[in-house]
Amino acid sequence: MNRIGVLQVCDSLAAGGMERVAVNVANALPQDRYRSHLCSTRAEGPMAAFVHPHVGRICLHRNGRFDPRAVERLIHYIRQNDIRILHAHSTALFLSAIVSYIKPHPVVIWHDHFGRYETEERPAWVYRAAARRLGGVIAVNQSLAAWAQERLHVPAGHVRYIPNFVIATAANGSTPALPGQAGSRIVCVANFRPQKDHRNLLEAMRTVLREMPEAHLILLGHGLETPCYQEIHEKISRNGLNGHVSVLGPRDDVPAVLRACDIGVLSSSSEGLPLALLEYGLAGLAVAATKVGQCDEVLAGGKCGLLVPARDPDALAKALLLLLGSVKTRQEFGRALNARVRESFSPESAIEQITAMYENALTSSNGARRA
Repeated sequence: MNRIGVLQVCDSLAAGGMERVAVNVANALPQDRYRSHLCSTRAEGPMAAFVHPHVGRICLHRNGRFDPRAVERLIHYIRQNDIRILHAHSTALFLSAIVSYIKPHPVVIWHDHFGRYETEERPAWVYRAAARRLGGVIAVNQSLAAWAQERLHVPAGHVRYIPNFVIATAANGSTPALPGQAGSRIVCVANFRPQKDHRNLLEAMRTVLREMPEAHLILLGHGLETPCYQEIHEKISRNGLNGHVSVLGPRDDVPAVLRACDIGVLSSSSEGLPLALLEYGLAGLAVAATKVGQCDEVLAGGKCGLLVPARDPDALAKALLLLLGSVKTRQEFGRALNARVRESFSPESAIEQITAMYENALTSSNGARRA
């Protein structure tokens, strides 16, 4: 049986949820059926270190929105490696759609990760033009799946919501030394972007600290050079939170850090399906999260963690105080979320659904003509 060449295409390998999903999919595709490849169109990044040796690699070093040399390099790589499927992540859709017009006409599967859909409207007409080349759409939440059908006019049979997944890692090495004391550490894994709404979390912490001054918030994530982080940094200082909030920035030992904490929190105003929630679950953390994107689904409607409205620091503070005040409650939620993540958000389930979309696209009338 000839193995099918599949190329994951993303703009970069920066440290983010979309990039991690692209790498996870490239690593996890069954090697007996697929030859897996990964393309970063603009630049490499920290996620490159997690790509497995069997995955083919190319970086196009694209300059600008349309770079003819990058297009040429991608077409050459596709032909050289007999790539039949382009799995385009987020805005890599547009470059993938362009090269799909050129022989050997690879099928394009678009993976929509847009996490700001609740706070930002995309120009549907731009995506609609690229959507004509699609063999299928994978959405990271139900709202994005509906958007593809309603605004891009992609047939329902070609759109599927497939949850993100995380891969469990072994607990290697020693426990990192962290600020705060055991039993009172709250951790937030979120890059410093406006939709992550760290301001909401800091407002909640002001309330928490009035009742439990021993509580300590640890912030992990990239983006320390961004205006968003500068605003957060100033807010921490302005509100006298320096002794109670520690910014650790990007870390390469996130699983170990999580295992040394007690509560995981997300305060986002908009989300797809945040990988951080799944990582909290694997670490056995109790969780408080805003009810956005698929957070409700991950936490089973509140059975596996506490859900609060977005942009409501009082509700978030109340949830954090409840978890801080009861070891038993934390343990029960932590075990429940751990079991749910391992059962419902496993790599095996997601990869099975993704490869089913590949096969359907290749055997559909348009897919068969192009591939």
